Amino acid sequence: MMYPSVPSEWPPALTNTQIDQLTLLATSYAFSTGLLYLPPGERQPTIPESAIHAPLALFPSPLPRSLFEQAKRIQGIYNTLYARIALDEEFLDRIMGTENGVGKADDFIGQLWTGWKELRDQGLAQSLHLGLFRSDYFIHSPSNEPPSLKQVEFNTISVSFGSLSQRTARLHRYLYESTQYYNSSSHIRAENFPRNDTIAGLAEGLATAHKDYNNDQARILFVVQPGERNVFDQRPLEYELLEKYSIHGIRQTFEELGRSASVDPDSRVLRVSVSPDLHPDGFVEISVVYFRSGYAPHEYQTSVDYQTRFLLERSKAINCPTIALQLAGGKKIQEVLTHPGVLEHFLADEKKWGVAVFSQSELDELRRTFMGMWGLDVGEDLVTPDYDALKSGKEGYGVLMTRQLAQSLVLKPQREGGGNNVYKDSIPPFLDKLPPRERQAWIAMELIVPPAGLGNYLVRAGGGNQAAMKAEVVSEFGIFGWALFGAHVDIRQKEAGWLVRTKGKDSDEGGVATGFSVLDSVLLVDN
Repeated sequence: MMYPSVPSEWPPALTNTQIDQLTLLATSYAFSTGLLYLPPGERQPTIPESAIHAPLALFPSPLPRSLFEQAKRIQGIYNTLYARIALDEEFLDRIMGTENGVGKADDFIGQLWTGWKELRDQGLAQSLHLGLFRSDYFIHSPSNEPPSLKQVEFNTISVSFGSLSQRTARLHRYLYESTQYYNSSSHIRAENFPRNDTIAGLAEGLATAHKDYNNDQARILFVVQPGERNVFDQRPLEYELLEKYSIHGIRQTFEELGRSASVDPDSRVLRVSVSPDLHPDGFVEISVVYFRSGYAPHEYQTSVDYQTRFLLERSKAINCPTIALQLAGGKKIQEVLTHPGVLEHFLADEKKWGVAVFSQSELDELRRTFMGMWGLDVGEDLVTPDYDALKSGKEGYGVLMTRQLAQSLVLKPQREGGGNNVYKDSIPPFLDKLPPRERQAWIAMELIVPPAGLGNYLVRAGGGNQAAMKAEVVSEFGIFGWALFGAHVDIRQKEAGWLVRTKGKDSDEGGVATGFSVLDSVLLVDN
């Protein structure tokens, strides 16, 4: 049997002159094609005055072709899985609610769930959900085992770097076409640079939801962070929507929406007020609410921000994501999916789903991407909460097992955006200080073992040193997808492109926006 493999050494050896030339070509291409960030600063000017190139890798990172194809193949199953989770209110109430779920121990999750429960009790005007997703993976390559694909997490809100990942893939193809990378490796061939059309893929999901809203004059609302530096990743989606579908967009922050957004009490139409100089009616109707913010507690500065979020969901606009779909992306849900029978419930129950079920081999392929994980609150079966330990404050089996295996684990809370996890040596002192009531909000996950011996040349900007720095690295590979769905409505879904983020091997976190990683792309390698 042929197993997937990666090159034993990477990147290929080049001279300093060749590296300098590649750095010049890469940074010039980045500035010419919008592979950019706004520069750091306490406040961003209203009208941008300057930009820096995004952090990037000079070489694409090798990925076995069979694992690339596997990730693309199973994205449709993941899209369907998370759509069905978001529609299962009883499941989300039990796992993420404030009575017995994560919301009891995590105030942020509790706030979102409580607001969602109140909205359900009042009656939701819109039954459709839109999800723009990204499933993130590492290559798992422990000694004496063939490399395999292991999931880091499944993201359901504010998935970023779709546009810039497409630009990075084209950057690496450009470097190949202009230099052949100096014939330094037999792997560097045109057929090993896969296409990446993430902008078109994600925009198609938004446009499909807009069409279902059935008002050509309505606009898509981008809910963004104040002082957003990553505008060059977001704007291309607006341009694609306008140029290909004639759909206009509008960008506002939570704070701005607190003043400008309103919902008609009868029609439940969501309107955002604008200057009459920009639109003669003084307002625009919203078809789709697309969140590029709202995933972290610090973004809800006051109760007004939560009420703004709930106002948007109360309307007939299609939310991307709904609160239900955001809760479905929680790390606790990821852990519960590893429990016996849960995948079968969502994907293989013919009485529930009819012919829209998946085969055992498809479930097995999905399950093979899971690492071992458990909740800190569980008993010896690693499934059932140990309520006695939680009530008494004593450390139950889940905590004791985490202490014992700390060197091979990561602890994850119900957070997005990077910088939240606890690793290895830091775990025991963290557990010493963790209040017993908060254990339910954390999961322990076995660490993925990336391939050894892989490196790259990393080029950052804004720090005064533009030289490419060679480093031993690990690469995180993600597949984008979208799904539009609702109760008693067939799920429409597609795979929508990919990204690679590469970081120094000694860095635990992986966010580009948080400064840990650089943007990269795929070089396919065969067995």
